[in-house]
Amino acid sequence: MHPLRSLILAAAGNDVIRRQVATAPVSRDVVRRFVAGETTADAIDVTRELVARGLNVTLDYLGEDTTDKALAEQTVQAYLDLLDGLQADGLAKHAEVSVKLSAVGQALDDRLAVENAARICARAEQAGTTVTLDMEDHTTTDSTLRVLAELRATWPWVGAVLQSYLHRTELDSARLAGTGSRVRLCKGAYAEPPEVAYPDPHQVDLSYVRCANVLLRGDGFPMFATHDPRLVEIIGTRADSLGRKPGSFEFQMLYGIRPDEQTRLADSGHTVRVYVPYGVQWYGYLMRRLAERPANTAFFLRALVSRK
Repeated sequence: MHPLRSLILAAAGNDVIRRQVATAPVSRDVVRRFVAGETTADAIDVTRELVARGLNVTLDYLGEDTTDKALAEQTVQAYLDLLDGLQADGLAKHAEVSVKLSAVGQALDDRLAVENAARICARAEQAGTTVTLDMEDHTTTDSTLRVLAELRATWPWVGAVLQSYLHRTELDSARLAGTGSRVRLCKGAYAEPPEVAYPDPHQVDLSYVRCANVLLRGDGFPMFATHDPRLVEIIGTRADSLGRKPGSFEFQMLYGIRPDEQTRLADSGHTVRVYVPYGVQWYGYLMRRLAERPANTAFFLRALVSRK
């Protein structure tokens, strides 16, 4: 593992560092560069701004590893309130939600996670939008895919997420590349053992390209989550060679990372979706995003000294 990534992941679990970051005078302004805010109103305001720029959005209410039913219910209610707000503001056509199953009860019981996710899906359907199930560490992959299959029996548009750093992902990509299947491909942001994940970033990139090829050859709707200019170019070239037109797949990027590239891709005719997190539990999210690609740390550090 990249030594900087190891350091960042260690910081993600350190309460002392978390308090220092959270209380530093400049931190709150910097965090707002990467996190929409802490409230539903904040999330909707940012969504409105991005949609006005020709971008689409997926919203993540931050929180995970919930082991309390009351907290799981709180997360469900946050999503229901968010979906109400998106519909009321006419934003649902361009904004969906991303849900971590561990935040809605997966650690307690798969059945609870299914029931809670189903409530969110039902409300999303009423609002006229969709839901994507975020993928977490490898110990939850099989459970998440089982829940996905159950939800898709009623809502076939529920999106999946696959992580190219896992050895299994090329096969999972083939299994999920069927007609109408929405699949987000990302690199992965959790600390994983080499038995299940590629330890070398170059291997992760090669796996990403292999998985992208599988998804582009399939009949589903691939969603490529990457900020890597090389991968963006490769995906565009492969899509052209396979007859994939803009709109038959999309690029996804994180809020606050490469906003000019997001606009450039959208202006060139591509569908671009921005992953927008919000909520009070922003610290762990921010640290994992930095660890996912240590080069992202440069964006964060520049934000510390610049408001441009």
